[in-house]
Amino acid sequence: MDDCGIKDKAKLKTHAALFDEMGQAVGLDLQEEAIAGRLNFDEIAEAVLRCTRCAHPETCQKWLHSPARADEAADTPDYCRNRDLLGYLREPVA
Repeated sequence: MDDCGIKDKAKLKTHAALFDEMGQAVGLDLQEEAIAGRLNFDEIAEAVLRCTRCAHPETCQKWLHSPARADEAADTPDYCRNRDLLGYLREPVA
């Protein structure tokens, strides 16, 4: 059996979850953003791929689950590859 794609699928699932959790951490419901038309499928796919290229997934997971983070201003870590996208989505809709 060829399992070369299994690790890739697991990595994509991990990073999709990290992207979703990061959105929640900054006060976004990414599903609602997609329904409202502010985030399309291609943008979600690109965001997940950007996340897979991050050198800090373990640090990101620790940050997301840190009790201290709840006391901080809702903003992504400086190293987050989706910082700009999430910042844009946090801007008020005119």
